[in-house]
Amino acid sequence: MKLRYLPIAAVVLWAVGSPAAANQFEAELNSLASGKIAEISGSDQVIEAIKVQNDRTGSFQQNQIDDLDRTWRAEADSIDQPMIDEVLGNALSEYLMDIQDSSDGLFTEIFVMDAKGLNVGQSDVTSDYWQGDEAKWKETFGQGAGEVLIGELEQDESTQLLQIQVSVTVTDPESGHPIGAMTFGVNIEKL
Repeated sequence: MKLRYLPIAAVVLWAVGSPAAANQFEAELNSLASGKIAEISGSDQVIEAIKVQNDRTGSFQQNQIDDLDRTWRAEADSIDQPMIDEVLGNALSEYLMDIQDSSDGLFTEIFVMDAKGLNVGQSDVTSDYWQGDEAKWKETFGQGAGEVLIGELEQDESTQLLQIQVSVTVTDPESGHPIGAMTFGVNIEKL
């Protein structure tokens, strides 16, 4: 029996708190990661946007990264959001929004990180700008090409959807070297 046929309340009762819950979806998520997610993360739009940002942020020191992250977090709670607006208005973010919109609810969020763990583009506002201290970046980009991290099953507070984050290393197709990472929120009811 596939979980997508169960009412959401039954899925929540079964899944939340179950250590094996994410494992229940592992095969489908790995298939998604090696298929559609790999296609998106290897797209020209993603690769080029990361390369451009890596050229700009490659020499950033941790204090600069921390300052950018503080600015982002402050803007997230403000009406005036020039830094957030700049990222959400770039071509990569528009591409990611289109992918999310056309996914029939499968993807709840999509964001791309550079070689420092800084946001390059995103389909929705993230709570912070620097992901470099989090597993989604450390266990993908930090581990090298071909890495996939399947996160924990979580209920998104804003949408009330059960989702799992799938993060992957983004690799330069020319050199074979990691250049960034990408995270997809996946609605398990759409698997």
